[in-house]
Amino acid sequence: MNIIEVKSVYKKFRGVTLFEGASAEFNHGEIHGIIGPNGSGKSVFFKMICGFIQPDQGTITIDPTYRSKAHGFPDNFGIIIDRPGYIAGKTGFANLQRLAAIQDKITDEDIVKTMKRVGLQPEAKQKVKNYSLGMKQKLALAQAIMEDQQVLILDEPFNALDKDSVTSVRQLLLDLKAQGKTIIMTSHQENDIELLCDKVYRIDQYKLEEVERKMPT
Repeated sequence: MNIIEVKSVYKKFRGVTLFEGASAEFNHGEIHGIIGPNGSGKSVFFKMICGFIQPDQGTITIDPTYRSKAHGFPDNFGIIIDRPGYIAGKTGFANLQRLAAIQDKITDEDIVKTMKRVGLQPEAKQKVKNYSLGMKQKLALAQAIMEDQQVLILDEPFNALDKDSVTSVRQLLLDLKAQGKTIIMTSHQENDIELLCDKVYRIDQYKLEEVERKMPT
């Protein structure tokens, strides 16, 4: 079953042509990769999926289960595109508390469990302004998954992570897939895409071209 269908999408962004007739399908319960050089439009594509910006032509259809009646953004989506605007003088836990209060779906215990799951210490008194880039990335991951979101849109989820953290996050994404989550992600590291993704699209000549997957030997 398709959760997201992209049909014949055209998009110029800040005067630059990014997509001309791009189409793709994203199935429930799979990990999908989007690859392409810097500036090819990966982040803009994710923003169109999430409804933050609109295509110039074409359609992006979201399964009605995930359509919000209150606003134009999908429900039950966990998103890392532009990093959240954290309060620099508060701890990671306090920042996640503040974000969780918007929908009031989860408890402090849920936040604690999620922070530990991504490799952060919820009891730490360290302020976010003193976080390393890798810690900020883990905090963004925690924000994206803490409310048990069913669809994850992850732009470079491994950015700034050390080797051990990359291994841990890869396993986390596989565990989330095993729980039935749908993940669409980008990565500049070929290994991330090869190890994790069921389907891969490459942005090529302003279109989304499905990449033939290597069959196991």
